[in-house]
Amino acid sequence: MTPAVEAQDLSRRFGPEGSEVVAVDRVSLDVGAGELLMLKGPSGSGKTTLLAMLGCILRPSSGRIRILGKDVGGLSSGELARLRGEAIGFVFQGFNLLAALTAAENVALAGEFVFPRPRNLRARAESILEQMGLGHRLHHLPEHLSAGEKQRVAFARALVNDPGIVIADEPTANLDAENRDLVVGLLRTAARERNVAVVIATHDDRIEHVADRVIRIADGRYIP
Repeated sequence: MTPAVEAQDLSRRFGPEGSEVVAVDRVSLDVGAGELLMLKGPSGSGKTTLLAMLGCILRPSSGRIRILGKDVGGLSSGELARLRGEAIGFVFQGFNLLAALTAAENVALAGEFVFPRPRNLRARAESILEQMGLGHRLHHLPEHLSAGEKQRVAFARALVNDPGIVIADEPTANLDAENRDLVVGLLRTAARERNVAVVIATHDDRIEHVADRVIRIADGRYIP
């Protein structure tokens, strides 16, 4: 079976030639459908840069990426944006919810970028939020939600387009123990029940047990 994510010899350099900084150095990995892969490493290790490349947000300086069997190297910016919207869901450390929209509107908005005037999108958004225990918070603005509730809304937004891949950058960093366990449980469920390839970047040792596989990174490279 073709992996959902295939990366070969990925490198990313920043800055002018001669004084450039290598953030990721020749990293290769595959992630299968239904697998939860965890990238572990301290701040500044290159985890977020690697996630950005795997999520087609940042182009690699060198190397190759295939997403759901498609080589993304030759895609235009518009084609990459379309692929991100249709195939990849993102969960960010800072939630990134729009303050003027309710929980349900934040989730539905992600679908509107991909499916103009989609049928039943609002109902789908509300259904996903209800599955996450937020049926009573559908019409609340982000300022009236707890950190754990905001992260669950962000996770619902990542799933609304039924992606094949979910990428989560430090999803538990701002959460207490109860909400941390709830969020990682949702990520585990997405992999197991939705057959989604999940990639988590974290330095949180307390959630390592949920991963199928852990890759450790320092200075942009694998470490034993």
